[in-house]
Amino acid sequence: MKTIAEINRRIANGSVVVLTAEEMVRLVRTEGPAAAARTVDVVTTGTFGPMCSSGVYLNLGHSRPRIKAGGGSCTINNVPCYTGFAAVDVMLGATALPDDDPRNRDHPGEFRYGGGHVIHDLVAGREVTLTVRGYGTDCYPRRELTTRIKLSQVNEAVLFNPRNAYQNYNVAVNLSDRTLYTYLGVLRPNMGNANYCSAGQLSPLLKDPHYRTIGVGTRIFLGGGIGYVAWSGTQHNPSAPRTETGIPKAPAGTLAVIGDLKQMKPEYLVGCSMIGYGPSLMVGVGIPIPILDEEMARTAGAGDDEIVAPVVDYSNDYPNMTGRTLGWVNYRDLRSGSVVIQGKTVPTGSLSSYARARHIAGTLKSWIASGSFTLTEAVMKLPDTGSGVKIRTLEERTAHAA
Repeated sequence: MKTIAEINRRIANGSVVVLTAEEMVRLVRTEGPAAAARTVDVVTTGTFGPMCSSGVYLNLGHSRPRIKAGGGSCTINNVPCYTGFAAVDVMLGATALPDDDPRNRDHPGEFRYGGGHVIHDLVAGREVTLTVRGYGTDCYPRRELTTRIKLSQVNEAVLFNPRNAYQNYNVAVNLSDRTLYTYLGVLRPNMGNANYCSAGQLSPLLKDPHYRTIGVGTRIFLGGGIGYVAWSGTQHNPSAPRTETGIPKAPAGTLAVIGDLKQMKPEYLVGCSMIGYGPSLMVGVGIPIPILDEEMARTAGAGDDEIVAPVVDYSNDYPNMTGRTLGWVNYRDLRSGSVVIQGKTVPTGSLSSYARARHIAGTLKSWIASGSFTLTEAVMKLPDTGSGVKIRTLEERTAHAA
């Protein structure tokens, strides 16, 4: 048994042993989990992909005379922000769209600029156009303001993402005879392709499947800077089915994360747009996993061939929440370029960048090895139970009551 305090002492004196998750997989397979636990102190992870439940809250600073955005309206580069806070506190979501966006499914190839792109532009140091309209009060008399700002010119800018780093996710296919445009990309008819979005053996929550070390207060790599786990993420559902080794076989835990946007880098926060679906934000997350004992070494050393994901039909089963899956495939096969589903060989594509995830894990490893990044004890464990709550329509509620 090791402790996080002991590992931090090793970080401070330069004797810490850090491996990336890929390196840990190889070590566990050659030396076994017991030997790996004795040797390794920390395993670093990484993931980089579209995470729609992301956003920033900004304190814009005050104009002369003052203006009250709260209760009024605010746009940045024509993308609307939420203004239901105080005078100049606003929140911009990654999927926000300009009011004049055509959102026309007849033109699915049209590029859409949205909240994720604004966040990227801010982090990249570009000037953006800020427009505020207030209703005017005695203390905030100004009614309109249009100006150009940069990230460095606002008081605070905080990345706060209610749901990131999903612990496993669906493999999306399309059994219908028409093309589908989804948040997992374009799905060709008659199971013409299979799209997935996970870094597999590099993905943070798959390396600590029971949340033994990842919890509220855990220090992480976030968007190229340092952030923290703020809470369990929305739709956190640890009760999802698991393999015999305890790794979830379906979407399970999630994280709410927070960090200073001004410390982050544009290569780890990238605006994107899904054809026929809309904008999002590619987010880079990396979490250190302290190897406290043999069991931690075993789970941190699980490889892509040991981690499976459910295949889900997005033409019927996903939108209608049937709960049906077409089977499971492992990440080794997904990354090979094709998988066999119901006897058919189907080409695969990933919306998550494995190369960027590997780079994040390597960067976090170098931070720890150099002594510039230490581990934190979680101040609260993540919940180990959850429920997938479903909204019932009025008709469904009536039928259920009857």
